[in-house]
Formats: sequence, structure tokens, C-alpha cells
Amino acid sequence: MSTIASSIFTPDTAARFDKLATIYPLKRSALIPMLLYAQDEIGFVSDAAVAEISQRLDLLELDVRNVLSYYSMLRTVPAGKYNVQVCTNISCMLRGGYELLDHCKNKLGIGHKGVTPDGLFSLEEVECIGACCWAPAVQVNYDFHDDLTPAKMDAVLADYAAGRGKDVK
Repeated sequence: MSTIASSIFTPDTAARFDKLATIYPLKRSALIPMLLYAQDEIGFVSDAAVAEISQRLDLLELDVRNVLSYYSMLRTVPAGKYNVQVCTNISCMLRGGYELLDHCKNKLGIGHKGVTPDGLFSLEEVECIGACCWAPAVQVNYDFHDDLTPAKMDAVLADYAAGRGKDVK
């Protein structure tokens, strides 16, 4: 196992990384979980996170960046406090997903992968969030909101802006 003299992550996350590197038959298999935990902790996967994770898994930074660039749920720039993901896959598209995305763009004043000037919201168009039966659906951070209309979406955004969203602590 690689030893890291000093980690950019909290002691809990660094310990989690140490464990992840030992539980898979190949250390490389811990890459995506580590990238997700890094993103959860610092809000995106920074250059410093790439460097540390590559060292922990005995990989080239290029190998880490190749995986990082492949998965759309991994970010290399900060997202808003509330990352709004609007599904436009077939079920959501047929039930108003594109209209909901356009509504969010107009309401928030940002486009795909944009962040509001106050850093409160970011917006992404995503392919599928697995809520086809309840389309159109949106995921804000890790919380699902389904069977949405523009008016219902306005209420969801207002709740998060006021600190009353599902995942607001």
C-alpha cells in the first residue's frame, strides 16, 4: 500500500481510502469509489485529489484523469451547493423533461454545467436517474423529486434556496 505523508482529505476520508485500497482484488478497482468520496468531501475532484488518489492506488495521474473524464457524475470544477440534475432520457423526455430543463435554465439563469453567481445552484442535463416510472424527475444532490411540473420545480428550488430541501441539514 502506498503511504501518504500528508493527505488533503479529512482523517476519516483518508482512513476510508486506506481501507478501500485493500478490499478489492486489484487496488485500481477502488478508483471510482475514491473519486466519488473525494468529490463528496471537497465538492469536485481537484488536481490535488487526482494526485493523491493516483499515488494511493499506484496509478499514473493520466489513468485517474481518463476515468474522471469518462463519467459525467464526476466533476473537475466546483458545483453549486445544490446540484440540480434534470433527466431528459426517453421517459422523462416524453413527459416534459426538456421543458423542465428549459424552465430550470430560465429560472436559475444558467445553462448545462453552469453555477449560479451565488454558488447556491448548479444545473446539469443527465441521461437517466432511474426514476422512469415517476417522470419527469430531477435529482438534487442525492435526493429525488418526481412527477414534476414547472410550478412544482419552482417550489423545489424555493425550498432549497430557503434551506428546506430534502437533504438540507
